[in-house]
Amino acid sequence: MPHIGLALVGAGDRGTKYTRYATMDGHARLAAVAEPDRRRRDALLAEHPEALAFGDWRELAERPRLADAVVIATLDADHVEPAVRFAELGYHVLLEKPMATDLADCRRIVAAAERSGVIFAVCHVLRYTTYTRRVKDVLDSGRLGEIVTIEHLEPVGWWHHAHSYVRGKWRRADEATFMLLAKSCHDLDWLTYVMGRRVARVSSFGGLKHFTAENRPAGAADRCLDCAVAAGCPYDARRIYSPYVGEEKRWPLSVLTDDPTEAGLLRALREGPYGRCVYACDNDVVDHQVVNLDFDGGATASFTMTAFSPMSHRRTRIFGTRGFLEGDGATITVTDFVTGEAEVIETNPPADGHGGGDQGLIAAFLDALTRDDPAAILSDPRESLHSHEVAWAAEESRLTGTVVTL
Repeated sequence: MPHIGLALVGAGDRGTKYTRYATMDGHARLAAVAEPDRRRRDALLAEHPEALAFGDWRELAERPRLADAVVIATLDADHVEPAVRFAELGYHVLLEKPMATDLADCRRIVAAAERSGVIFAVCHVLRYTTYTRRVKDVLDSGRLGEIVTIEHLEPVGWWHHAHSYVRGKWRRADEATFMLLAKSCHDLDWLTYVMGRRVARVSSFGGLKHFTAENRPAGAADRCLDCAVAAGCPYDARRIYSPYVGEEKRWPLSVLTDDPTEAGLLRALREGPYGRCVYACDNDVVDHQVVNLDFDGGATASFTMTAFSPMSHRRTRIFGTRGFLEGDGATITVTDFVTGEAEVIETNPPADGHGGGDQGLIAAFLDALTRDDPAAILSDPRESLHSHEVAWAAEESRLTGTVVTL
């Protein structure tokens, strides 16, 4: 396999991981990185000293084409301009989800990708796990008959929600985007993928129920390190992050500090946003939401996103006319209505990388580039756009109390 030259725009957690997966076996090399944070940029250059470095993606775009493809992993609101420009320059594009924080911008990106003819993929990593492949194999085989309805749960996890969506970068819709798009466009895309149909109508309910000032316990301080009631609080920041002390570049502590010592953690909790009381933040995104989907042909699906759970794989039940499938991201159980027998399928997902989806996505993207054929990519630009349209329809429904037709 020839070396694929990659440029990275945005050297945060996602961009760095994708780069490592792409270059670890020698099938790709990092040709350039554009990242305004010198600390992040230098950390990546230490691993890839041959790469050219830029403080801004525009500087990279002004140069003659330096790579075969670009990985865009900036903050969500900063996707559209580089995605459009690099497609126009002839770079193949791997774009982190969500595509953009405005639906018109999503359509603009898709138009640019189609107009330029480049290979384009959105990082819908859940499509690329072994677990999903086995689920699809069962459904496509006809063992369940016609799919009538699906129940799907995303258990975000109590501490993960507090980390990312109460204290973290995705806590406010005006600074990032609404919760369903930021976290669960994965799931809406996955549901359309396994169902194999487009969504026709959407309804949704949900809101910010718990992480508000009204629920602040008596005696709680503005910061966990000063709090007299921290010992009984599920969201005590010191308890959440202390298990990761001493582990270099380990998420979620790596988001707080470059110093993974006890002193580094305490400094971050004292001075940074992740040490704030979850009842004294400026968050406004929902902490629970349900979405009902009506597909072309009459099949339905219900999706639940909740903060109030352990952090674990998604859980799914699929109801067909001849059988039933239940899965938890690792184990699939298929019940046959004729024989009454149940088959158990173990998929053994890795503990990191979205159950192997990150690795699977990168492998598929590199395969598409090597063959100059997008067939390995499991979602074309229009499919990705459709799942984003579903997310916006669900948010419109939640805010207006109406059923939204796409």
